[in-house]
Amino acid sequence: MNNIMKTKTRSGLQTSDFEKTVDGKPVGLFILSNAKGAEMSVTNYGAKIVSLLVPDRTGRLTDVVLGKSTITDYLNHQEPYFGAICGRTANRIANGRFTLDGVEYQLAVNNGPNSLHGGIKGFNAVVWDAQQPDSQTLELSYLSKDGEEGFPGNLQVDLKYRLTDDNSVEITYKAVTDKATILNLTNHSYFNLSGEGDPSVGDHELQIHAATFLPTSDVAIPFGPPETVEGTPFDFRSPHTIGERIGADDTQIKYGNGYDHNYIIDRATPGLAYTARASSPKTGIVMEVYTTEPGVQLYTGNYLDGSFTGKNGHTYPQRSAFCLETQHFPDSIHHPDYPSVVLRPGEVFESQTVFRFPV
Repeated sequence: MNNIMKTKTRSGLQTSDFEKTVDGKPVGLFILSNAKGAEMSVTNYGAKIVSLLVPDRTGRLTDVVLGKSTITDYLNHQEPYFGAICGRTANRIANGRFTLDGVEYQLAVNNGPNSLHGGIKGFNAVVWDAQQPDSQTLELSYLSKDGEEGFPGNLQVDLKYRLTDDNSVEITYKAVTDKATILNLTNHSYFNLSGEGDPSVGDHELQIHAATFLPTSDVAIPFGPPETVEGTPFDFRSPHTIGERIGADDTQIKYGNGYDHNYIIDRATPGLAYTARASSPKTGIVMEVYTTEPGVQLYTGNYLDGSFTGKNGHTYPQRSAFCLETQHFPDSIHHPDYPSVVLRPGEVFESQTVFRFPV
């Protein structure tokens, strides 16, 4: 791990508060900055984005992701996914089991009857090897061993964060395996474009480039083919505020306690596709999302409850953030009609997502 030169971030984080040995490996805080003064801080524990400062309409730098102030807080608090990379399989697998090539695999059940975000100790809770080749780039890698959390195959994952001079956060994934396995990676940043600590994202305007979504059962597992968003509270093809219909008398809204659903991104060609756009009326900060992934999960912080302290002494009440988790579909291994999450020896998994903050 490279030496960390700076001692304090512009968001007020102390790098010394992130220096610790976890599972026998060194953890630290890495600071990325660009020519325009934007700054992103990442810890290699869970590959978590800890802070992200981007300019508001007046040029004032604003931290737009929820997080914690120390590595001790990350190790001990009840929300394990702030800013993290989730895997091997992000989202849910029904009943925590799947069959691949005739072999059944049993995973941890950690979300009702299902396995969520890789299990008890997913990629969000391991120490990644880290190198910072320049002030705008962080490279992380992790070897997930055969049998880890019940998954087959030795899986090598390489991850790159880059903060570009146009205020984009580029996230690039690459993975290979020596045995057939399943893989679905995402970044689980919780965004509030009014600034972390603002109590609600209900006033945020949101647009999602998707004509269909996946309805779920009452335990958040998709139960069939995509359905149209037309005529439902899930229609964000034109901009709506997040809070406008979140209390609608709608079965799917009630199942999710708000929005917690996968959208099928409309795309004409492979490659990076425009996925979503969000903005805050308070700060004027805009976030655009692009991805090579087929889906994006909208989650509106429905189970945040303000019961713990985050950065800067802030608490995070219900719906004080939203997530746009670019990914393959939930429970894909049980749905042959969904894009495949199977990775085999000799294949290379590659994916990219971009969060852009235009000024």
